[in-house]
Amino acid sequence: MEHSLLVWLLPTLALVVGVAIGFLIARLAPNAVPSSTQRQLDDIQERFDSYQNEVVTHFNSTATLVKKLTQSYQEVQDHLAEGANRLALDEQTRQRLLASLHADATQAPRERLTPPRNQEPPRDYAPKAPNAPGMLDEHYGLKK
Repeated sequence: MEHSLLVWLLPTLALVVGVAIGFLIARLAPNAVPSSTQRQLDDIQERFDSYQNEVVTHFNSTATLVKKLTQSYQEVQDHLAEGANRLALDEQTRQRLLASLHADATQAPRERLTPPRNQEPPRDYAPKAPNAPGMLDEHYGLKK
């Protein structure tokens, strides 16, 4: 019995001592690999945050530019309408000029192409007349 207890006690004691020594070495030794991994992770996170900031800045700038473009377009339309009102010699010319300025907004939508009436899928062979030789016939294309 004493021998059996010793067989189990020594490996268990060695395991506990090994775990304790490993824990102490892990705590006291400089962690080169984990700190390198952590540095890489921090660097990637920093680059990702920088990228996100650039994307937000880009879309904010784009929104501002589109707003300016819309305002400029409206100013050009107003300028042309004012010029048509002021410079047109008669009422008919003035009406035509104003109508041409606003023609884009009042234009009817373009007609769409109609879908094909035949819904049959395309064939991967040439149709032939009944009782006519097919392309695989040995006499196809030969003059008699």
